[in-house]
Amino acid sequence: MSTATHASSLFSRNLKKDYPVAVRGEGSWIIAADGRRFLDASGQAAVVSIGHGVPEIGRAMAEQSNQIAFAHTTQFHSEPAEKLAARVLGIAPRNFQNGGRVYFTSGGSEATETAIKLVRQYFLETKQTGRYRIVSRQQSYHGSTLGAMAVSGNVARRAPYAPMIPEWGHVAPCFCYHCPFGKAFPECNIACADDLDTFLKSNDSSSVAAFIFEPVVGATLGAAAAVDGYTARIAEICRKHGILVIADEVMSGMGRTGKPFASQHWGLEPDIILAGKGIASGYAPLGAVLVAPWVVEAFGKGTAAFMHGFTYQSHPVATTVGNAVFDYLEAHKLFDRVAPAGETLRKALSVIESHPHVGQIRGLGLLQTVEFVKDKATREPFAKEAGIAEKIRQAALEKNALTYPTQGCVDGSRGDHILLAPPFIITPEECGLIASALQYALAKVFSS
Repeated sequence: MSTATHASSLFSRNLKKDYPVAVRGEGSWIIAADGRRFLDASGQAAVVSIGHGVPEIGRAMAEQSNQIAFAHTTQFHSEPAEKLAARVLGIAPRNFQNGGRVYFTSGGSEATETAIKLVRQYFLETKQTGRYRIVSRQQSYHGSTLGAMAVSGNVARRAPYAPMIPEWGHVAPCFCYHCPFGKAFPECNIACADDLDTFLKSNDSSSVAAFIFEPVVGATLGAAAAVDGYTARIAEICRKHGILVIADEVMSGMGRTGKPFASQHWGLEPDIILAGKGIASGYAPLGAVLVAPWVVEAFGKGTAAFMHGFTYQSHPVATTVGNAVFDYLEAHKLFDRVAPAGETLRKALSVIESHPHVGQIRGLGLLQTVEFVKDKATREPFAKEAGIAEKIRQAALEKNALTYPTQGCVDGSRGDHILLAPPFIITPEECGLIASALQYALAKVFSS
């Protein structure tokens, strides 16, 4: 598939794989150097929200770089960063109003890393020096840096670096389709949330600083949303034990699930929210840490200095992109399009729902998943070696549809699904093309 005429000098994600060269984007489509058009059904890892090739974004970048492209945050603030921080807080849960702050990074992994340090220093500032551990959930993923890997529960991604990262504790996920307790909602009484309480009671809760989770799990479980009552129980448990709640909304935030932040589906008011991906719709590397007023106040009454920083934090051009994307979202009322577009996509996918190897189609808004199972009645997954998710991706690609495949949603090794997270501008016709591509892929992969 490669259009390169010489060996690549890039250290690519897979040195044995041949990659097409992307040269242009138009709406929900990416065009390669050989002219082939790909429907971006995954929003390039749930990143692209406003679509590709929006000229207003490029113009805003150029105008800002002509004014001031970089100013180090030890010496300056910039107008674009100040403006974007206020706008992001303005759509956040109400507890971030009146004193909340935003720390801009270059992506989601940096946001997680920042939150880890922020939480630790918060407890130093409040004279609770024994609190440092961040508890998370099994099968979670919160970023690729070593700090972010420490709070990730994804078995496969942790494995190569296990000797290098601490184990602070992981509890059961909220994943009804493969409930770790073999129960069913609502008769389960949300046992997965109570697993956190059980863990804290037997694992020195006085050393735990925070609990981090995705309200709607993105890649690792495949658009697995919390059930009603889960987030409230989690918040209650955390408050009881005096620990902070971190909502990782790198994938689910900025409108992706139909609300500005997925936490708002259940009225959750976290202490910290992580954002990324859609905050700049892929036009620039950008992430954010939203910090509630009481956390900010602790710093203000203490040292006032956060002992952490990145060279490119709050970058003027990157935050200009964030503002330009925000402008586009507002001007075209794209937040309002997510829920109905998500319903359209879900209806289109109904053509594959009865397939014997389609276990579940799930998600919220334009963050959806199709999970593939060996046995539909028992929900038994395929063996890892079968590589079903990747085979589906490759087959759908024959119909020019780009999907996001993942393995391991069941136990870290087994469990195949593809993630669908198209731009908010996706049309009904394009939703139909996605469904048709998956229908073709299923027929091809399971033809024998």
